[in-house]
Amino acid sequence: MFAKEVYIRRRRTLLAKMQEAGARGIILFVGNAEAPAQYKDNYYKWRQDSSWLYYFGLDEPLMAAILDIDSGTETLFADDVEIDDIIWMGPQPSVRSKADAAGIAHTAPYMALSQAVSLARKSGRDIHFLAPTRYFNTLRLMELLGCQHIEKKVSELLTKAVISMRLIKEDIEIEEIDHACDLGIEMHSVARDAIRLGIVEQEIVGKMEGVALAKGWGPAFPTILTQHGETLHNHGHAAIVEPGKLMVVDAGVESNGHYASDFTRTYPTDGKFTQKQRDIYQIVYECNELAFSLTRPGITYREVHLATARKMLESLSALDLVRGDLDEMVEKGIAGLFQPHGLGHNMGLDVHDMEDLGENLVGYDPDQTRAKQLGLRSLRMARRLVPGHVITDEPGIYFIPALIEKFRKEGLGYDFVNYAKLESYYDFGGIRLEDDILVTADGARRLGHGRLPIAPDEVEAAMKH
Repeated sequence: MFAKEVYIRRRRTLLAKMQEAGARGIILFVGNAEAPAQYKDNYYKWRQDSSWLYYFGLDEPLMAAILDIDSGTETLFADDVEIDDIIWMGPQPSVRSKADAAGIAHTAPYMALSQAVSLARKSGRDIHFLAPTRYFNTLRLMELLGCQHIEKKVSELLTKAVISMRLIKEDIEIEEIDHACDLGIEMHSVARDAIRLGIVEQEIVGKMEGVALAKGWGPAFPTILTQHGETLHNHGHAAIVEPGKLMVVDAGVESNGHYASDFTRTYPTDGKFTQKQRDIYQIVYECNELAFSLTRPGITYREVHLATARKMLESLSALDLVRGDLDEMVEKGIAGLFQPHGLGHNMGLDVHDMEDLGENLVGYDPDQTRAKQLGLRSLRMARRLVPGHVITDEPGIYFIPALIEKFRKEGLGYDFVNYAKLESYYDFGGIRLEDDILVTADGARRLGHGRLPIAPDEVEAAMKH
């Protein structure tokens, strides 16, 4: 938790933004509750709502708050523990002390929230709230607001105000993300060093996630570690490490302060690339470097995505996998056959920061529209970059037999794609290389102190055990 002044300032800024937008009424925040796994007292691992953490910092269940836009009054709704709680958990800080830690003047019991919201509704006041992601919060809001379809009542004014604040990272947040990236680098180093022929992938995952659990909150998202990199989000880890394969490792650490890192590296399971693997790897590596070199204030990340797509097609053309005019191939979305995802996404308190608030609202400026072509339509971050943006740079090349056959069957790209030669890549897999990037006043820097080996020679040198 940061100093209380941080949360006071953030809430004041939010109220000011809402007032400037002409909003009236109250802002309702509902924190997360614990979610039972198999039975009532056996919970899934606790994680607080990220927007709640941003404005209040209180990392405990069953809390809510009301910010009065008109008066500026702030009230925390929570309960002090009772003797049964103390028996199981020991003495706990009082609600008053928690409110003081967040700089909140007024407190009330958690159940008083219903009365406060009911009074606002009867008075005809506007009630602004964010889209919930947890079932408990959805049901709680339905109960509080007396409606079944709360998604229709989500406040666009509040959503946009929150996004505008959380998109630009403060110095204290950048320090937290740097720390999460340091832990992510350590976790990936453990994974790389654990790759051995004949072992089960799960053994590698266990070792690397041990770092996340020993030094942070845990993995920032379910770890992707697979010798089938053509499956973009492959979470199965039961395979035996085989010779001649490419191991995609996409994983990150969430710090104890709940900020995320997200790195991807691809390793030859033998410790040395075949020439065919190195040829494709070199293309992805050069695309990663190009994207970083272009990242700076003023450029849109959509432009960076398209520039890397062009570079990718140019290099694939040199291998005779595609043919024709580069600009025409980019325009027709041929790159999507090889990279059916976007170049990157926002990152912060969530590994895909704030996408629960609406991916287009978070990742696109008002004057931008989402593309429909494969690959570009999956670009989660397209905005014009400004200092303080934290984004990922993760180009990839994948040979997905089902996708290639679909293109061929539907007659797509025949003027450009060398389908006959692509058949020899059906057992190749995929390669993805990802770094975390901070946009600075004059360009960008990679987050974390140091960088995981990424150039092909560096990777091979690092894998010599």
